[in-house]
Amino acid sequence: MELRIMMSKLIIVGFIIYRCMYSEHVKIPLLVFCLLIYFCINLSIAIIKKRTVKKVFTIISMLLSVFSYFEVEPLFILLLPLNIYECGGDTLRFRRVKFGISLVPIILIDEQLAAIYGLTTAFSYLLFSMTKQDATRIEKLENQVDQTRKNIYTLTKKLNENKEYMRQSQYTFQLEERNRLSQEIHDKIGHSMTGTLIQLEAAKRLLEKDKQKAAELLQNAIHISKEGIEKIRWTLKNIKPSPEQMGVNRLKLLIDECSARNHIQISFLYQGDLDVISHIQWKIIFENMTEALTNTMKYAKATHVSINIHVLNTLIKVEVKDNGKGHGKIKKGMGIIGMEERAATVHGKVIVDGSNGFSVTTLLPKYE
Repeated sequence: MELRIMMSKLIIVGFIIYRCMYSEHVKIPLLVFCLLIYFCINLSIAIIKKRTVKKVFTIISMLLSVFSYFEVEPLFILLLPLNIYECGGDTLRFRRVKFGISLVPIILIDEQLAAIYGLTTAFSYLLFSMTKQDATRIEKLENQVDQTRKNIYTLTKKLNENKEYMRQSQYTFQLEERNRLSQEIHDKIGHSMTGTLIQLEAAKRLLEKDKQKAAELLQNAIHISKEGIEKIRWTLKNIKPSPEQMGVNRLKLLIDECSARNHIQISFLYQGDLDVISHIQWKIIFENMTEALTNTMKYAKATHVSINIHVLNTLIKVEVKDNGKGHGKIKKGMGIIGMEERAATVHGKVIVDGSNGFSVTTLLPKYE
């Protein structure tokens, strides 16, 4: 704002100097002196921050313009409207009042100068109005930026708190799981191992005295050891999640992340015995589905995507279909070729259809 006002003052001063160069009645030393005083005062107005001091210097500048009008050069009166607008409030009502006040000198000056003075007054009014609108807009944008910064800080803080909570929850879950495993091993396997050691110690002592009894104890130890091994296998089997649980949960996580990131509805349906899907097949399904969803988000302009996994008698069918614009003539790029190559590693195939939306179907053989 202050830069615009200073530029306007320089333009008017330049105009005054230009007119004075061709005038024979101007007192050059007094003109230069008044201009230097005017520049010093108005530079102080631009630099000083205190409003009271600004008003004092503005009034001095106005008095200097009036003095120079009478004693040096009448064109100095053109500098008066800018100083009038600098003095007082910046509301619309105050600007209109100042506009009326700045028009008063037209009555007192000659007609030739009055026209130029009227244009200068109107220009000053427009300049201050535009400057005030820009200042208000900038202030509003700065407030929005500050509010956005505060929101980001609040969200970041909550995110860090959630991360810390998740980390603590994960650590607590790990401790609980370790405690559960320790208790389960102690209850189910520790007793078997202790019983086996007791039987073996007893057999060792009776080996020379009563070989038949020692053989019976050894047989009991073998029987207890077998039961212990079975309990170990059963415990490990319960601890290890099935491929079906790992595969479906991983796909659900992928779908939820994709839906939230791209603001699109994704439905997921699976049928049949998913336990028959091997780890390598789950890997192919996950990678092909990721590729298909990525292509949908890039090109399809869809609002809904349906994902269907169906385990049939002889094959596993995985379909990713959207309701987007589709494509009549399909040109296979690196994405589709990559899906076909992945499926081919387990003797499967990929079918792509763009006639009604766009669908990618992965067919994998079912192994019994």
